[in-house]
Amino acid sequence: MKLSIIIVNYNVKYFLEQCLCSVRAAIAGMEAEVLVVDNHSADGSVEYLRPRFPEVTFIENKDNPGFAKANNQAIRISSGEYVLLLNPDTVIGEESVRSLCFFMDEHPEAGGIGVKMLDGHGVFLAESKRSFPSPWVSFCKIFGLSKLFPSSRLFARYSLPYLNKEKQHKVEVLAGAFMFLRRKALDKVGLLDESFFMYGEDIDLSYRIVQGGYVNYYIPERILHYKGESTKQGDIKYVKAFYGAMLIFYRKYYPHSGWLMSMLIR
Repeated sequence: MKLSIIIVNYNVKYFLEQCLCSVRAAIAGMEAEVLVVDNHSADGSVEYLRPRFPEVTFIENKDNPGFAKANNQAIRISSGEYVLLLNPDTVIGEESVRSLCFFMDEHPEAGGIGVKMLDGHGVFLAESKRSFPSPWVSFCKIFGLSKLFPSSRLFARYSLPYLNKEKQHKVEVLAGAFMFLRRKALDKVGLLDESFFMYGEDIDLSYRIVQGGYVNYYIPERILHYKGESTKQGDIKYVKAFYGAMLIFYRKYYPHSGWLMSMLIR
């Protein structure tokens, strides 16, 4: 099996339907499998989608164990040489996964790939290419230095605006909405850290992939990401979940700087 595509769903059946239609077209003729993990949706997602996509393996959870744990469920039973973790509120191009498989074949040092994500209005999403949120990088982001000096390699490392978004680059962080991963890298560094319920698990895994000796790449292959539809990011509980995830990351990798994130959460 060349590719396993894994999608975690929670109450966004119509977005997931669009996503699966794009995936079906993208993997036509490929050795690929698609697994959808439903985290106890209340909108009848599985009942609606299973007859429309009989080729997809649906895993129905009896509760919502979180994004990381749900992805790990599917990764463990998947068999692809490469694994794509994909958000349900995305639409991918017909040639996207083929070109990324070819890139991985030609670059054995690549542990993961992120792509050029556009929102529903065609606007580039800055999280498509990022650096690790070290204390300095986070300080510059939080206090606006990265916006004041977007061309500075010192102050604007969070979302790397000085890197041409139309060209290939080595980057540190892959976005969880689209993480194209080498299974051998996952076997070496481990799966998603289930301490993260929502947010942060992509940064954590990206960090471990790099620590494991692999390189993460940004490739300007375009996809649509209707950002936030699967998480409703404006809700205060999701804001708290994000900062809580960052606190876990800081305590894990920057234990002497955890006070910075703790102060901001308060």
